[in-house]
Amino acid sequence: QVQLVESGGGLAQAGDSLRLSCAASGRAFSLYVRGWFRQTPGKEREFVAAINWSGGSTAYSDSAEGRFTISRDHAKNTVYLQMNSLKPEDTAVYYCAVSQRSWGPQMERPDENDYWGQGTQVTVSS
Repeated sequence: QVQLVESGGGLAQAGDSLRLSCAASGRAFSLYVRGWFRQTPGKEREFVAAINWSGGSTAYSDSAEGRFTISRDHAKNTVYLQMNSLKPEDTAVYYCAVSQRSWGPQMERPDENDYWGQGTQVTVSS
C-alpha cells in the first residue's frame, strides 16, 4: 500500500509564495509519476503539475506554467510544489497523487492516478 501526506498549505496574500510537500511511504516509486492536483467547491479536480520520479521530466498546467515548480527528493521520497506569484484564483485544496502508469497526457486525468493524499488547503487573499 502507498501512503501520501501533504503539508505546507495555509494562508497567503497575492504575490506571496508557498511550498507544498508530499511525503510518500509504502511501495517503491521508481517507476511512478508523481503529481499535484487542486480542487475548489463545485468543480472537478484539475491537474497542476507532474514529475517523472525516475527521469525527472516535468509538466505543468497552463495556469501553473512559469509560476509553479515541481521537484523531487529521492532520499526523502518527497515531492514539492513551489508556488510563486500566488493569485486568489489559486485558492483550492491541493492534492498530491501517484500514478502507476507511464509518463504521458493521461497522467493529467485524476482517474489515471492510483493513490491520493488527504489534501492541504491553500487560500490566497487579494
